Amino acid sequence: MDETFANFVVGSANQFAQAAALAVANLPAKTYNPLFIYGGSGLGKTHLLQAIGHHIRQQDAARWVVYVPAERFASDLASALRHNRSAAFRRHYRQADVLLVDDVQFFAGKERTQEEFFHTFNVLYEANKQLVCTGDRPPQEIMPLAERLRSRFAAGLIADIQPPDLETRLAILSRKAEEWGISLPHEVAMLIASHVRQNIRELENCLIRVMTHASLVAQPIDQDVAAKALEQTLAVSRGAMTVSRIQQVVAEHFGLRVSSLRSKERRRVVVLPRQIAMFLCRELTDVSLLDIARDFGGRDHTTVLHACAKIARLEEHDEQVARLLWQLRRALTG
Repeated sequence: MDETFANFVVGSANQFAQAAALAVANLPAKTYNPLFIYGGSGLGKTHLLQAIGHHIRQQDAARWVVYVPAERFASDLASALRHNRSAAFRRHYRQADVLLVDDVQFFAGKERTQEEFFHTFNVLYEANKQLVCTGDRPPQEIMPLAERLRSRFAAGLIADIQPPDLETRLAILSRKAEEWGISLPHEVAMLIASHVRQNIRELENCLIRVMTHASLVAQPIDQDVAAKALEQTLAVSRGAMTVSRIQQVVAEHFGLRVSSLRSKERRRVVVLPRQIAMFLCRELTDVSLLDIARDFGGRDHTTVLHACAKIARLEEHDEQVARLLWQLRRALTG
């Protein structure tokens, strides 16, 4: 099925990016230009790019919409230079009405490609053509990338997509099950959604594995069939994340020693990272409150509960903390 706005599941983690993409699709080059969407792999950036292109072509079939992954742009340029076809290459990209470039972090370190894209960007922007780019991080964090190119990316609207919450993950599974014409019991959807938290593509892959297994054993999809189909995936999900690993990643992020997180120290520079680490342990592992408390210096389990409640409130109301948690989850889950 085409990737359109109609089949993009909107949730709190992607609502702003979806609204910005739709605004661009409705009024190309008249609202946000350029638009830069960033987020981790498998969260829907490519879907939004494709949806923008699909929507614009539906509105006006005469508009020339070009979608290209950054790696393809680089390989097209290399081929053009090798075969002396630079003029044709530039006509293809610089005469577009809408240029959609996916995963621009792949431009990093490619000086000749960056130079060419910089000029392509300028030609289109000055001609009032729409540019939309995606990346796995904010423009200013893409290294090594020329400052002038990062400035171009950051000159318009920047929208991020974060990992979907449980409600959105369930909605995505429900939508896919409907598209594929299968009956998906709620408990099976919950089994998948509770173990795959960071990647929409992996959610869909898990559903495909369940469908395939049910077909092979000639049984309806139920919790037992799903658990068998996802046995290896669930084992990895439960086993790969440990309290000690979370402590290590959080400590490194804040420039602390793991021993500080486990200590009785009460300075804010230690307390907040400790509470964040407790929160992530509660969220990403099956370890009990008592065991988490024990692994943080033999504290009481009510300390962990307090930390989790505090960080949950901060994530909801403090954009800086929400972004920090997003970065730490990405570091932990890849």
